[in-house]
Amino acid sequence: MTALPPETHDWIAQQIGAPPRDETIWLTALTHGSTGEEFHYQRLEFLGDRVLGLSIAEWLFERQDGPEGKLSQRLNALVSRESCARVARSIGLAKHIRLGKQARVDGGLDSDNILGDIIESLIGAALRDHGFDVARDLVRRWFEDAVQGRAGQSKHPKSALQEWAAGNRRKPPDYELVDRSGPDHASRFTVRVSVKGVGDATGTGDSKQQAETAAAQAFLEQHG
Repeated sequence: MTALPPETHDWIAQQIGAPPRDETIWLTALTHGSTGEEFHYQRLEFLGDRVLGLSIAEWLFERQDGPEGKLSQRLNALVSRESCARVARSIGLAKHIRLGKQARVDGGLDSDNILGDIIESLIGAALRDHGFDVARDLVRRWFEDAVQGRAGQSKHPKSALQEWAAGNRRKPPDYELVDRSGPDHASRFTVRVSVKGVGDATGTGDSKQQAETAAAQAFLEQHG
């Protein structure tokens, strides 16, 4: 099995507050099935999902955040795929994910499903490598803004642009792929986003999804 890249090793150590003991666990947690490897993150995702739910439930209980019904609603929102994906983006997870070529081209590095799944697999890896206390502490660091009610203050650029257009009584943003260059294993995409009656902006990225995100961010900076 391939060793963790040095930058990923250091990133994991920063996230959990200790160096990885078993690099195999962490490499597995970061590996998507599209790579064709015999190992991938799904079993660790299963484990991490349970640790995440328990850690958040305990946290909400400690905070006395209301009756059982309210706690359940809050828990479901906090452990949702979208919530996990927001955490993934906030910690720069995408650059450390191991994806197959086609999944990368298809925008897997900006997929809520993949980002959310790997957040859970990393929590599972923390449990297996360092125990429950470290895994729980990791959850509390990653989800602090969400639990404290600060989540969503910094929206994903595409969501923010969608809301901006609606709020200004404009048609939804239109994304157009205008260029793709480089070899298949290292393609670069350029996307133009436009809002009728306002203007347009372009962005580039390693996938179409990344380019769309960059274009939305550029549009908001120029016109928002």
